[in-house]
Amino acid sequence: MSDRRSDKARPIEDLVPTDPGTLGGYSLVFLQDLEMRNYSHHTIISLHSNLRVFLVWCHERGLACPSEITPEVLKRYQRRLYHHRKTNGRRLSFSTQRQRLSAIKRLYRWLLKERVIDWNPTDTVDLPRAEQRLPRAVLSIREAERVLAQPDISTPIGVRDRAILETLYSTGIRRQEAVDLDLYSIDTEGGVLTVRQGKGKKDRMIPIGRRALEWIGRYVEEVRPDLVMEPDEGELFLTIHRARFSPERMSLLVRQYVASANIGKEGSCHLFRHTMATLMLEGGADIRFIQAMLGHASLEATQVYTRVAIRKLKEIHEVSHPGANPRQRLQAPADDDVEETPTEEELLSSLAAETEHEG
Repeated sequence: MSDRRSDKARPIEDLVPTDPGTLGGYSLVFLQDLEMRNYSHHTIISLHSNLRVFLVWCHERGLACPSEITPEVLKRYQRRLYHHRKTNGRRLSFSTQRQRLSAIKRLYRWLLKERVIDWNPTDTVDLPRAEQRLPRAVLSIREAERVLAQPDISTPIGVRDRAILETLYSTGIRRQEAVDLDLYSIDTEGGVLTVRQGKGKKDRMIPIGRRALEWIGRYVEEVRPDLVMEPDEGELFLTIHRARFSPERMSLLVRQYVASANIGKEGSCHLFRHTMATLMLEGGADIRFIQAMLGHASLEATQVYTRVAIRKLKEIHEVSHPGANPRQRLQAPADDDVEETPTEEELLSSLAAETEHEG
């Protein structure tokens, strides 16, 4: 299947015909239409990437026009996605398969609306069920503090990096959101960070902790003046090349500090996002507040953290399950000296009350 690494960064027009009336040509018009309607840059890039794979596959089979894409062709493509192996020998995840098929469905809905086609062949395609994966890793409080302690704060770059890590840990913002931060994004007095034009081109205001603000303040006062290049455009975090971070450079920086902490876990910016949400939930925060912090459009996306934050459930298990701590059970005093053990219902009721109080 044409999913070569050399193709991944190349535009559609370099890989397939884009003459008027071709599938490639309509795809470019479709993407331009989304841009004119103010869809986010990341949405357009994702659609471009997923459509490019399909267009190259069609081109290799002599399929050039929208009308040539039939339900049978789409079934063949769907089977190819399922059987495809990446360079590491692994299958494409069902999430990736779903994204690639969804992009085609979206293109053909647009073609139908524009009256380029009379009927939509993608209506016959059933998407793979969405996967509900847990985050690969979440840091404990001790592990998070160990990662935060990795930058050499005796150096200017170490101070900058500590400020970046503290910001990610305190707020759980996305990598791109951290890259896009400007000086005016931080309200030190109010203790608020403003994400402007985040995912879905939505602004949101979220709290940021005092410690993170202190490190940001130290970086802005002591380090940033030596990194900024006139005219100062107000970027918050700057590289040694006096420019805003790229997403890839930000990921590399964070990943290196996670690795140097030697905690047996891997990850980058999203690792801190998962950690912030999980630790807040374990601390008793209402999941709706975590949804607002993360900027999730629906509560369903946030609920994955309810399956990660199990500390409270483990406490109940430790107390109530006879096999949870066998040694403690064997050493238990005689029945006459044992206080009555609370029922499972009482424990759950107590937990709910505690969570409500803490939230």
